[in-house]
Amino acid sequence: MSANILLVEDDRALAENLVKYLKTEDFSVTHAFGKTDGIAAFGNGEFGCVLLDLSLDDGNGFSICSRIREKSDVPVIFLTASADEACTVAGFEAGADDYISKPFRPRELVARIKNAMRKHGASMPAALRCGNICIDPVKGIVTKDGAELSMSALEYRLLLLFFTNKGILLSRDRIADELWTISGEFVEDNTLNVYIKRIRDKIEDDPTDPRILKTVRGLGYKAVDE
Repeated sequence: MSANILLVEDDRALAENLVKYLKTEDFSVTHAFGKTDGIAAFGNGEFGCVLLDLSLDDGNGFSICSRIREKSDVPVIFLTASADEACTVAGFEAGADDYISKPFRPRELVARIKNAMRKHGASMPAALRCGNICIDPVKGIVTKDGAELSMSALEYRLLLLFFTNKGILLSRDRIADELWTISGEFVEDNTLNVYIKRIRDKIEDDPTDPRILKTVRGLGYKAVDE
């Protein structure tokens, strides 16, 4: 496992989805339901990052973060349904490294986790390459022959999905699953077609004859390194 994550979240359904997803990203996860359990779990384990829900039945994430900061500089990321500026400021003042509002896309959260860990000196994955295309997951950029490509967030997430599964056939259903938000927001099938075309227009020398992002007719897509 790349790191052990402490998740303090009292929404059982959301927590279950997060735990499952983070495990697919090679993280181990310890889940605590509230303030008391979260503080106890932190004292009993070694963690590479802590994800804190801001509003808990028996307290709030601010107090947990403050307790953690008394003992450790482990990366802390707040998860909250509130986008209020005062809450954001209070979170950073309590010692948080990042603040992400619900609903959020799982891959965005993973990118935030890795970025926070990098800043705290944790090891990070190397660049991902396929043909003349390179993804730098630390900087969150894509280059072609060394020149940076302009990509939307969804285009980047799609390409990252293909490159982290290079040579593996990904069905359309699998791809769509990866693009859901934790709350279940769905990327429609026609939207996927549009984004695949946009990505090819940017990464392929000849988008009409793709050499990197291949279609397996009737089954899905895969990234290949010819």
